[in-house]
Amino acid sequence: MNFTLTHHKKQKETAVITTTARVTAPEARPRRLTSTMLWAVQILLAAFFLFVAAGPKLAGSHSSVQEFGLIGAGQWFRYFVGTLELAGAIGLLTPSLAGLAAAGLAADMAGATIINATVLHNTTYGPDVWMTAILCAVFMLLAYGRRQQIKGLAATIRRVKNAGPGREDPSANGVDDGSEQEL
Repeated sequence: MNFTLTHHKKQKETAVITTTARVTAPEARPRRLTSTMLWAVQILLAAFFLFVAAGPKLAGSHSSVQEFGLIGAGQWFRYFVGTLELAGAIGLLTPSLAGLAAAGLAADMAGATIINATVLHNTTYGPDVWMTAILCAVFMLLAYGRRQQIKGLAATIRRVKNAGPGREDPSANGVDDGSEQEL
């Protein structure tokens, strides 16, 4: 679109408005720095969750077995949480899934904070409430920083869903399904 602006001095200026934004080099630097910082935090948290959180749960360390025994949900829950944390750690290292993984791990840490504050508050695991609350906040910030990736992933899922079976002309694929009658 082109618009002509006229000033009171009779000079004309033409403003061009496009649907895409041009980013100049000085504007790109903060984005690059932010992205670099997000990746650094994601890599550190992925390593933490792989070796300190998910690993011991899935390997059946004595501490994890005891902790989930105190929770009272059964050892299947330990495997479930360990698997979710492992998937989250892998997702943090996958560019298209990093935002979704951060959101999922934020939910995981919110649940862990609630369990630590209510069920485990009188045990040796009770003080972990502060660590899980801080991790929850960090993951929420990561998810916010990767919100464009989450929106892009949601748009891709909608696009694939809308292009699924039953959404197009049955004869468009060149296969005669016998639904049309011949005269």
